[in-house]
Amino acid sequence: MANLTAKTPFDGLLPIEAGDVHLTEITHDGITWIAPNKGQMAKLSRALDKQMGADFPSPNTHAKGLVWFGPDQALALGKPLKPVAGAAMVDQSSAWACCALEGADAALVLARLVPIDLRDSAFGVGSAARTLLGHMNCVLMRTGAERYEVMVFRSMAASLVHEVERAMKMVAARAELTG
Repeated sequence: MANLTAKTPFDGLLPIEAGDVHLTEITHDGITWIAPNKGQMAKLSRALDKQMGADFPSPNTHAKGLVWFGPDQALALGKPLKPVAGAAMVDQSSAWACCALEGADAALVLARLVPIDLRDSAFGVGSAARTLLGHMNCVLMRTGAERYEVMVFRSMAASLVHEVERAMKMVAARAELTG
């Protein structure tokens, strides 16, 4: 009988760096999709605050492991959640590949790949968006002044590394030329 070995989505692909930008894998104990039943948002928000220390996220925000995922939808990143009456909850832990892009030029790297405004005034720390990264759907979160977290479907992990590494190398080469 064959032995199975658990592997993370970016196993053997990360970490990488180019210039002052680093791309590293993030693992979560659980990723749970959450949506309140009709009329149950307040109850769900209280339950999430009790379990995670944060209310249901407002559109295009994230805080304390809760990420806005669409109208009346969120993802909970971290420990698996206890069931909440009045809410649909689905374990998505094995569906996502999560990574962090950080460094002084992280925004310049992402600007080559995402069609959204990454300036501090438009996408500050605490912002989240469902958008595209190259040709892939992604969840993008700003988690620090020079740090972003990116989530793509697990099947897109290698494509994400390819696209981001290419952009990292272009930004690093430009910095060397103009440096």
